Amino acid sequence: MHIRPYQIADEAAVIALWQACGLTRVWNNPALDIARKLTVQPELFLVGEIDGEIVASIMAGYEGHRGWVNYLGVAPAQRGKGLARAIMTRVEELLLARGCPKINLQVRADNADALSFYAAIGYGQDAALSLGKRLIVD
Repeated sequence: MHIRPYQIADEAAVIALWQACGLTRVWNNPALDIARKLTVQPELFLVGEIDGEIVASIMAGYEGHRGWVNYLGVAPAQRGKGLARAIMTRVEELLLARGCPKINLQVRADNADALSFYAAIGYGQDAALSLGKRLIVD
């Protein structure tokens, strides 16, 4: 898999990937999420492709205290081949190069596959609750 920064022409393929992976929700417009990401550290929005087809994505950021990961997805037909680990490793390298001491991410409580994946690559549950407040309704 070739890992590279997201490009504008990738939008439809990335949104289709997110939909196939069950990452989209009606309250988050994926096109708006992409547009917003492109205004803040766009170099931390990566895609993975095989033979010109986008099969993985990851969106990351670092605000000086913690790194964050969102939208890690691998095409269902490509799972079990180490692609998620590869793109996650790449984003970890990019965050570490910025001096990021810790990465946080959120996983839906009922997503056993994602929880198992993250545990296998060294992520553990923090003794913290995730809170949120919507400032813009999409």
